[in-house]
Amino acid sequence: MKLARDFVIGSWLFLIAGVLSAQSDAAPDTGLSSWFQKKTLFSWKTGENGADKDEADEEDEIVTDRPDFTESSTNVGKGRVQLEMGYTYSQNRDQGVQNAHSYPEILLRVGMFADWFELRIGQNMSNSRAFGADGGAFNTIGGEDMYLGIGLALTEQAGILPESRLIVQATVPTGSDSLSANRMLPGLNYTYSWVLNDFLSLAGSTQGNASVDADGFNYVEYAQSLSVGYSLTEKLGAFTEFFAFFPHGAQAADTTAEYYFNGGFTYRFTPTFQFDIRSGVGLNRHAEDFFLGSGFAIKF
Repeated sequence: MKLARDFVIGSWLFLIAGVLSAQSDAAPDTGLSSWFQKKTLFSWKTGENGADKDEADEEDEIVTDRPDFTESSTNVGKGRVQLEMGYTYSQNRDQGVQNAHSYPEILLRVGMFADWFELRIGQNMSNSRAFGADGGAFNTIGGEDMYLGIGLALTEQAGILPESRLIVQATVPTGSDSLSANRMLPGLNYTYSWVLNDFLSLAGSTQGNASVDADGFNYVEYAQSLSVGYSLTEKLGAFTEFFAFFPHGAQAADTTAEYYFNGGFTYRFTPTFQFDIRSGVGLNRHAEDFFLGSGFAIKF
């Protein structure tokens, strides 16, 4: 537990150091309009640009937040719209048996004003069935709280310095009575990635979000992830990933750290349409036993 906590703290220190060592692309004598011409808000002081792709091809190629837990470190681009959807089945035997279905996992991403600005809207439904030790069953079905966010592209990769993005996000109390937190829950998500070579890439995310435990008390939930991507062919990709949740200030006894490992495949039918499948397992008692799902994303 101490090692995991130190890893989270170290990741936040990495974020702070990165922001302090970045500088604006704009010259001091340029106007405000120049900010809306930029792809990212900042550039690394080295001045290096790690992108080798043709700019037009890069803009057309879809980069998705799904299917892994680690969201992408880039926006969809000004004037572009991207729709991501999916389904997940999970099972947890921590207290009795609980089967859960999550769908349609909608995430709408809209590039507005500039390449570095993205509007994010998400909505999901949950259908779960829990079986107690006495054999009784309890069903919960309904809409979850709506997700709203703004993605701010911070930097492009420059050598060992990562491509990065900050997502300012929140859920708002629009869900059904049994699933809503009944309050707005804000959070921050810092994502970063490195293209290592034509085969391997590395990505991670560090985030903190307000949350509510089973007893109705507010707490902060930190999350950390590390994902390795593999380009198997021009269209077929794969990933393996570790991610974890660390609650801070929760009162409910069953709100503790959760650790997961998962992996999956993506197949890009066209440069702007991608299909995915994934599965994963929980690594400790309080985590879900396993989950599996699939989905797609399309960019307009």
